[in-house]
Amino acid sequence: MAFPRLIFQLMLVMFLAFNLCNAQGLKLGYYGKTCPGAEAIVKKTTADYISRAPTLAAPLLRMHFHDCFVRGCDGSVLLNSTKNNEAERDAIPNQSLRGFQVIDAAKSELEHKCPGVVSCADILALVARDAVSLIKGPYWKVPLGRRDGRVSNMLEALFNLPPPFANITSLKAQFASVGLNAKDLVVLSGAHTIGNAHCISFTNRMYNFTGKGDADPTMDPNYIARLKRKCASVNDVSTIVEMDPGSFKTFDESYYTYVAKRRGLFQSDAALLDDNETKAYVKFQAMSHGSTFFKDFAESMEKMGRIGVLTGKAGEIRKHCAFVN
Repeated sequence: MAFPRLIFQLMLVMFLAFNLCNAQGLKLGYYGKTCPGAEAIVKKTTADYISRAPTLAAPLLRMHFHDCFVRGCDGSVLLNSTKNNEAERDAIPNQSLRGFQVIDAAKSELEHKCPGVVSCADILALVARDAVSLIKGPYWKVPLGRRDGRVSNMLEALFNLPPPFANITSLKAQFASVGLNAKDLVVLSGAHTIGNAHCISFTNRMYNFTGKGDADPTMDPNYIARLKRKCASVNDVSTIVEMDPGSFKTFDESYYTYVAKRRGLFQSDAALLDDNETKAYVKFQAMSHGSTFFKDFAESMEKMGRIGVLTGKAGEIRKHCAFVN
């Protein structure tokens, strides 16, 4: 039984080494000569949308996360399905993604100024950072030079995206598979401080946790009662609720306060209390009022943005983000 595990470990080491090698092809100011002002164009476009709809920041950040966890940060989540291929975008976890119009608008502006130069993967990475920064969240460096992938597979998204019902063991394993550790897991989970969630993604915790019509015993009963008033049944697919009640438009540490009080919305939030390292981080941020949260989030986002990137002559620079050339 040890042999298959050894093979898996060797494959993981090879993947991480390849990932690191490619990530070294990224650099700050990458488009300084080939498309001066590219980053300013992306920021202005993002600001135009966020000023009208600040709640777009959360789905744009989520889109970047969902892109990087499947085939790396290669813009594959932006591709449309075709007659012969069901793309990531149509996988169940991605069907609620919003904000594609922001990416498309930025791409259109850049294609007008610098045709065939700036990748959709880089645009997505910049838009996610700028959207969060524009709502007074943390700011992180985004080295550029990613190229766009040509492959997008619905099943890969279904199997590689951490689900909201995951336990701590599977969460740590999925993050480790892309080079992220337990601290990155608990830090990036803090993105749930903004945005909403559909009831269907967590109602099993309230109505049918073990298949016997029971509730999740790890969840605060008072919180369950409050959620039941909003989500009428286990099959409620239309109602949405705030992931960070009363603060879902503000990027702050209150998410950790809720998780520490057993009011994390998803099982994957509650799972952070089932590991000594992630639990300690949750309690530290809750008690210290997020003293290091912005700094930590910036560091983990920079790390995530390097996952499996394509650089050099790999991939392509798409003319339209929803289609391969």
